Amino acid sequence: MARSYFIRTFGCQMNEHDSERLAGLLVADGLEPASTMEDADVVVLNTCCIRENADQRLYGTLGRLKELVDAKPGLQIAVGGCLAQKDREHIQEKVGWVDVVFGTHNLTSAPGLLRRAETEGPVMEILDAPAPESGSNPLLGAGAVRELPYAAWVNIQTGCDNSCAFCIVPSVRGPEVSRPPDDIVAEVGLLARRGVTEVTLLGQNVNSYGRDITKRRPLFAELLRAVGAVEGVGRVRFTSPHPKDLRPETIEAMAETPEVCEQLHLPLQSGSDRVLRSMRRGYTARRYMERLDAARTAITDLAVTTDIIVGFPGETEEDFEDTLAVCAEAEYDGAYTFIFSPRPGTRAADLESAFVPADVIAERFARLKTVVDRSALARHQARVGRTEEALVEGVSRRDQTMLTGRTRQGKLIHFPAGTAAGTPAAGALARVTVTDGHPHHLSGLLEEVVARPRHRVLIPVASA
Repeated sequence: MARSYFIRTFGCQMNEHDSERLAGLLVADGLEPASTMEDADVVVLNTCCIRENADQRLYGTLGRLKELVDAKPGLQIAVGGCLAQKDREHIQEKVGWVDVVFGTHNLTSAPGLLRRAETEGPVMEILDAPAPESGSNPLLGAGAVRELPYAAWVNIQTGCDNSCAFCIVPSVRGPEVSRPPDDIVAEVGLLARRGVTEVTLLGQNVNSYGRDITKRRPLFAELLRAVGAVEGVGRVRFTSPHPKDLRPETIEAMAETPEVCEQLHLPLQSGSDRVLRSMRRGYTARRYMERLDAARTAITDLAVTTDIIVGFPGETEEDFEDTLAVCAEAEYDGAYTFIFSPRPGTRAADLESAFVPADVIAERFARLKTVVDRSALARHQARVGRTEEALVEGVSRRDQTMLTGRTRQGKLIHFPAGTAAGTPAAGALARVTVTDGHPHHLSGLLEEVVARPRHRVLIPVASA
């Protein structure tokens, strides 16, 4: 009987895609997926270290696994990803029942490290640069075991060349390295032939994609057009861009490529020019708004979301009021709001004397949520009566009588199942009329199913 694996993922979309790739590697090595940790012979924790609570979640999970390790001789525990890259040997020093530790640069080594640990005991392998073979496969993610068989992440770039004061990503992912465009298009083509209809291009700063290849200018606009031209791909998304690198040719490519969805995630982080300088973001609030306005002018019906940090060291009430003002002006469709979390090794972590008190941050966080939710609700209610193209994701987790889909703008829309138009399967395209708008989703009624799913059913990967 084959050994089984279970992967728990902490963190961003890049981590989720890494877990899908890792699942594919483990399957190729002869392992089978387990439905729970308790059923698995190998448990892999794929980690994030962007915020402090990621550390707490990892070590808390490892603590709970100790009982399972004691009860199941032969169970292997592996820790990989960004936190493993950062903490290295400290993980096994702190938690003695971890068998394998690997980092962000040697994901492909994980199956071999697990085999080594069976005979040699605990193994730790962290590389300071990508392994030579890690980027050589033109179909880098084609063997991934994906959570959604009709949608796929496609990695276009690793690392980051920016120096944002709050961000640890350059330390754990390294400098920017772009995959050759032909390799990316080849992977998207294979995914499309397997029934994938939506791809999301992944990078730490997709807007600068290809700058290391040409040594002069980004190639992201050309890549968007090339991916959109792949037969079978109906939707193209991307994340994450950096505002300072959002160029006119990228906006033009988004507007002129029908497959590119009308969705833009454009992280603001702060509306205060003083704080933006301290963050080392490379733009002012006005410059940010100019680029946002250019995108909205060129791209019809564009939805815009953002990231905002509350309580960056030294943030004053005036600074925060500037952030509220920009948010009100931008009228975002949604925002991911974060409380500043000091990460060792970043410039911001050294500003301890300027840390904002927790009670002040909490009060500001609540005020920011009010402004963001107000604009999101208004934009969603303005869509009532419109008929949206929705990619069906399946039955709602909260209500088994409802289906959930995602519009081209990336908005969740919930609608009753089993209507006269039928009950579309996950991966189908449907036309849904919006009946109500809420701060974080839309409600609607199914009008018709316009395309049946083309995918094969694949095995999901667990996330946390």
